Amino acid sequence: MRYFDIFSRFFSVFTAGGPAADRPHRPSRPPRPFSPPRPLLLAGLLLFLISCTAAVTAEQVHESVIAGSWYPANPQVLRQQIEGYLNKVPVSKPQGSLVALISPHAGYPYSGPVAAYAYKLLQGRSFDTVVIVGPNHNPPGFLGVSVYDRGGYQTPLGLVPLDTEFIDALKKADGDVRYVATAHDREHSVEIQLPFLQTVMPGFKLVPLVMGDRDYGTCRRLAEALVECAKGKSVLLVASSDLSHYHPRGLAQIMDGRVADRVAKFDPKGLAGDIAEDNAEACGSGPIVAVMLAAQKLGADRSEVLKVGDSGDATGDTSRVVGYMAAALWSTKEKKMSEEKSTVKDKLDADEQQLLKQIAREAISCALENRTYSLPESLPDSLKAPCGAFVTLTINHQLRGCIGHITATAPLAETVREMAVAAAFEDPRFSPLTASEWAKTDLEVSVLTPLERVTNVEDIKPGVHGLYIRKGMRSGLLLPQVATEYGWNRVTFLEQTCRKAGLGKNDWKDPDAEIYWFK
Repeated sequence: MRYFDIFSRFFSVFTAGGPAADRPHRPSRPPRPFSPPRPLLLAGLLLFLISCTAAVTAEQVHESVIAGSWYPANPQVLRQQIEGYLNKVPVSKPQGSLVALISPHAGYPYSGPVAAYAYKLLQGRSFDTVVIVGPNHNPPGFLGVSVYDRGGYQTPLGLVPLDTEFIDALKKADGDVRYVATAHDREHSVEIQLPFLQTVMPGFKLVPLVMGDRDYGTCRRLAEALVECAKGKSVLLVASSDLSHYHPRGLAQIMDGRVADRVAKFDPKGLAGDIAEDNAEACGSGPIVAVMLAAQKLGADRSEVLKVGDSGDATGDTSRVVGYMAAALWSTKEKKMSEEKSTVKDKLDADEQQLLKQIAREAISCALENRTYSLPESLPDSLKAPCGAFVTLTINHQLRGCIGHITATAPLAETVREMAVAAAFEDPRFSPLTASEWAKTDLEVSVLTPLERVTNVEDIKPGVHGLYIRKGMRSGLLLPQVATEYGWNRVTFLEQTCRKAGLGKNDWKDPDAEIYWFK
């Protein structure tokens, strides 16, 4: 019922009374046992109005409009689906500092394998705020840009909070940015990106934008406002867009190739021209252009097209396909400096990571047979460099052993060989691993970056940083993935690391406690 109707009914009760001649005749009835005085009615009316105001102004969480259709509604199934897509994407070396991504927004069975190429890059990275710019697919249309500023976005993987400070600043910086209710009611282009982000980079805040029109002037103004609000902050930009719609694959590949070429050449103005002249198609061309313009002003100087595909890859029907693209925008100006500071972990490629797991497995298998495992004679240089590492064993997702070296005291390959045997047979929390258990044991190798002293605990990012806390003779360590597995926030992560050390949960606050992080 509308608040006005409720108020009218309440007010009619409050005003009932007056001379009998002014009211319709009613049959006689017993006197009422109690008739509240009008001051009490007035107080009730005021309380009612206050409650209505509170209901209107309370945070309005944006509930999912596509869970169960565009992607699974079951959290476990959804996470497994996303991880399946990510696991099929090869690890690539970073091209610099990541500034922005371009990702498709169709249902996951169609666009998920392509989107995974973009979100794979976020594994091991962290941003405080993610700005997602998507197009409006639902009538009625509107001019400018709509920002959802009512409350967080809900998905099966949890609630994504808004960066209200960024949103308020953005509305002040660009008069075209305001809230348009119809822009978000049934729009999927922003929401479809969230489960991927929640899986690879939990803990971020969201700025959800929907563009009502894609003219170059709107793109330029939005880009300038984003730059003004993002400078000096940890912000990732994401443009949400599919490419051509419902053409035969041959024609679609020509049109999609033009978009990919403009993106690869970092040419947002040329892309806008191709779209305006109908030489190419992208439902999110406005978001792509705006994000590219903003990324350039934020220092991005390299654009990389990661993957291009279409719906026919999933359906087998190539007569009418929808095109998808994943791309990344990088700043390479500090690349040389970052390469000089890169750790052994940063230099490992997918083959070298797989070789480490093979070494760990062979070491345990040989130990079960009372044999000593010898390392391969030919090893990559990165595996010969000193580096700390942990080996974790699990059976049916339950811990079965975990031991490692924190500091780099031996070559990485040798450390992994020794820690694998120790995790299997020397972890004091478990009995030695048996051959029957080994057949169903999963193994994970965690290569560590050097320990760094934490100067501000507010900078700790669960899921990105591992923690090592030392106080007196006691110390404890938890790997980054532990916080992700249990969904811990920063404070809980600190408390649990203290408990791992045998300390009180709040001992991390003690000035004598030493807190270190690693990745």
